[in-house]
Amino acid sequence: MHLGRVSLKNPDHTFWLIETDDYDSNNGLPPIAGRRIFFGREIGAADRKLMPTYQLKSRNFLGPTAMDAEMAFLMANQAQAKAGRLVYDPFVGTGSILVAATHYGAITMGADIDIRVVRDGRGPDRNVWSNFKQYGLPMPIALLRADNNLPPWSLGLKEVFDAIVCDPPYGVRAEGRNSGGRKLLKGVIGPYTVPDDKRTGHIPSTAPYSLVECVHDLLDLAAKMLVLGGRLVYFYPVVREDESIDTTFPEHPCFKLVATSEQMLSYRYSRVLLTMVKIGPYTEEIALAARIKHLEFKENHLKWLEEGNLHSADFSPADNHLNEASDTKISKESKARYRGKYGLDQN
Repeated sequence: MHLGRVSLKNPDHTFWLIETDDYDSNNGLPPIAGRRIFFGREIGAADRKLMPTYQLKSRNFLGPTAMDAEMAFLMANQAQAKAGRLVYDPFVGTGSILVAATHYGAITMGADIDIRVVRDGRGPDRNVWSNFKQYGLPMPIALLRADNNLPPWSLGLKEVFDAIVCDPPYGVRAEGRNSGGRKLLKGVIGPYTVPDDKRTGHIPSTAPYSLVECVHDLLDLAAKMLVLGGRLVYFYPVVREDESIDTTFPEHPCFKLVATSEQMLSYRYSRVLLTMVKIGPYTEEIALAARIKHLEFKENHLKWLEEGNLHSADFSPADNHLNEASDTKISKESKARYRGKYGLDQN
């Protein structure tokens, strides 16, 4: 055995002794039972210096749905983002999650349904691209205007991404939307092609997109586009009852749920970070089985998910529902116009 001097400032190995117990159950005194002791070697540690560097208050381009820097890094860690891996965010917004993944060396790509965000931002020096430039990070290989409900990929394209990391819209700060428009969905007009002379500056119509359908489309996209062993990491909102949460989460035959981490939003609501690993190939039979699971989940799950988002079903005062009849009499001119989830001008 080789015996050397111990370096406390720059050790090659660090060992920890951790003791846990429940003092509350014994009037604040050390408990007789329930005490647990762990001993092990440290193999990794958090880099707290990252937070001041990437904090949102100094970020060049922000929107109301920008992911907190610390949370974005946690999500990138769960996705195992590292050099050589391709990470995709289908709800990229202002790019907070991809910034974290890029910091760890990943190649990134994003998409958003709002073309003004991915194309324009708030000018040439305040956009998604400028957030990467601010930190001296490599730019994403592409930012697409794409609909989670209608992915832009070729039909035969499969198993491209190593990880998909995102925060789907569930209505608290941003309403979920997909392509279509109300007239198209109601059958008033049929599908149409935008004339060539009107394509420049065209903003496609969108319609409300329920969380249940959004998550189903996300799972289908991930099952098709992730490599075997690839990871899907996303937030899912839940209702807390009796200091516990509903542990019924969306499922897919291609995925195994490997981690859940709850973030409390209020005494009644939480969101859970779900980490799923792809364990099987995507086939048409699998897609059909996943659709059946989705319909069962949709039928049996909580009512507020059916209505589309948390805000419409839970955060609105009860009196609002009594005024629905009178609301329908308000003229179109007096109604607030949808301005997009980043508050940019619609025109």
